[in-house]
Amino acid sequence: MTFRSSRSENSSPVFRPNHRTKVFALIAFLVLCAIISSVSATVTATSVSDWYPTLSKPFFTPPDWLFGPVWTVIYALIAISGWRVWCKTGFLAPTGGRQVFIVYGAQLVLNLFWSFLFFGAQSPLAGMVDIVPLLVLIIANILLFAPIDRIAAWMLAPYAFWVGYATLLNSAIWWMNR
Repeated sequence: MTFRSSRSENSSPVFRPNHRTKVFALIAFLVLCAIISSVSATVTATSVSDWYPTLSKPFFTPPDWLFGPVWTVIYALIAISGWRVWCKTGFLAPTGGRQVFIVYGAQLVLNLFWSFLFFGAQSPLAGMVDIVPLLVLIIANILLFAPIDRIAAWMLAPYAFWVGYATLLNSAIWWMNR
């Protein structure tokens, strides 16, 4: 892996990981997202069979079986998207990597917290307080990724759409059960 910073005003810093480092980084991104997914699923399982079924839900609530496959695909896209950008910036400030990965990390943290708040604490209101800034950070993440890697930015679009939908669902559940 090399990092070159040229003194010329017309050039920008270059981050070039070798093939082995790229493979290791991809595995690390996938493992990170798998851990977040597993912890979220574990917390969700504490309430999904007893508390969640007792809630009034809007007509647009998807069937329970849909959540697992959708989140599996989304977490894979989040991991690969982050990896693609990391391959171009690393986590380095001169390449812009530090800024984009602060936002990337923050949205992953809020993503994880949502399960603890909505299902763990059994609080649709607390879930709503978390999911709104989560959606804002996902959109910010897309905007930050776009100039670095358009494909990586587009890979986060399903995540933004799903969390946007989840925001409406969370809000409706809170409203119907207040």
